[in-house]
Amino acid sequence: MILYADTSLLVSYYVSDANSVRAQTLLHATTDPLIFTGLHRLELRNALALGVFRQILTPAQAYAAWSNITQDIRSRRLFPQPVNWAPVFRTAAQWAARHSGGIGCRTLDILHVATAWKLQAREFLSFDGRQRTLAQQLRFTVKP
Repeated sequence: MILYADTSLLVSYYVSDANSVRAQTLLHATTDPLIFTGLHRLELRNALALGVFRQILTPAQAYAAWSNITQDIRSRRLFPQPVNWAPVFRTAAQWAARHSGGIGCRTLDILHVATAWKLQAREFLSFDGRQRTLAQQLRFTVKP
């Protein structure tokens, strides 16, 4: 099974927050690797830096979280995938026109779902309500 977790779920997995137990339970229940793109890398790096800026995380906690992410990349738990962004953006633009008015999707919501689609993931893992709704409408299996 090809799994795609959005950044909200990955942050909850690597950093203690209100959704961490759910994220850890979900990801520990599967041995399938998770697609990991440059978008994930950027958003995770930024989320950790923002956590430090907002004084939610200490620099040591952010460093430890990034070390765990790096280890999961090395072990292929997070499976790096190159992305041809041009077709992803075309698909995202079409879906924005078709779905944003009814769902209220933000650009990154659509971009994550379009990336998952183009990389042929069929399970979409997210805590974000708009992403979940879009993914469900596009016939992904959505968890949790």
